[in-house]
Amino acid sequence: MNGYIAYCGLDCEKCEARIATVNDDGALREKVAKLWSELNGADITADMINCTGCRIEGAKTPYCDSICPIRQCAMGRGAGTCADCGEMRSCEKLAAITAGNPEALANLGKLS
Repeated sequence: MNGYIAYCGLDCEKCEARIATVNDDGALREKVAKLWSELNGADITADMINCTGCRIEGAKTPYCDSICPIRQCAMGRGAGTCADCGEMRSCEKLAAITAGNPEALANLGKLS
């Protein structure tokens, strides 16, 4: 199983937060913090942009670490990803991601 596929099916390898972390790229951290702040109406700073991947050991952004309802649910259920959950197709939490990102759903389909 590809460990870079997040619980929700997003590909962490393509995430700019992970890329900035792996490459220790301060400019990319700044760019991501600005974009995420605008998209989420929250004050996200460059020092928060430090993540190795949702299911990979190591640093996580504050959101991914303790706020993401999908990650929290999957971990609480002991699921490797949402693909391991019988409620995947009807889950409203997951639909918040997969409704606008068919690649995430396809990634989960490859894991089930």
